[in-house]
Amino acid sequence: MAAQPTASGIVTDETSGERHIPESRRADGSTRKAIKIRPGYRPPEDVEVYKNRTAENFRNRGKGPIPGAEGLKDDKPAQSSSAAANKNAKRREARKKAKANDEGQGEAAPAEEVKEEVDPEAEKEKKVRNLKKKLRQAKELKEKKETGGELLPEQIAKVIKMNELIRELDALGFDAEGEPKAEEAGVEEAKPEKTEASS
Repeated sequence: MAAQPTASGIVTDETSGERHIPESRRADGSTRKAIKIRPGYRPPEDVEVYKNRTAENFRNRGKGPIPGAEGLKDDKPAQSSSAAANKNAKRREARKKAKANDEGQGEAAPAEEVKEEVDPEAEKEKKVRNLKKKLRQAKELKEKKETGGELLPEQIAKVIKMNELIRELDALGFDAEGEPKAEEAGVEEAKPEKTEASS
């Protein structure tokens, strides 16, 4: 009587103890002869592989969650996460109610109006400062390149964007050096001259 075949297809005859791969048919219909296996031989397919959990976790370290946390997932009750979610939902609701009460009383409205009046000018100044800084850095990098220094790819990208920065400054009313345009500068210069003449 033959036992179950192993992963490699070897069958052991229980009466004689001989091992062999039985006859089989190929896809084209021809027969493959039975192959005797010498005693003691174990093909690689039948060798049990030792699995080191630590090494396995190290190999899979970037692919999954925290190493060793797989066993903990089953132990934790599902209610703990939902309890935390409920608590957070209650906090959010309380914040929404408090905000609605503040708006209903009209205390928050004047503060918002003041912000809207100050914001556009402050935002413009902030953007101009930022653009001037980027433009200055780009000019320094361009000089470095012209003197023979090597630039990194991101530094080259900064140099390439110089014209775009100048256009943005122009749209905000500043020249290529980051100074106010001649029309605005002329008005500002005219005022001090009048004050000097009057004194």
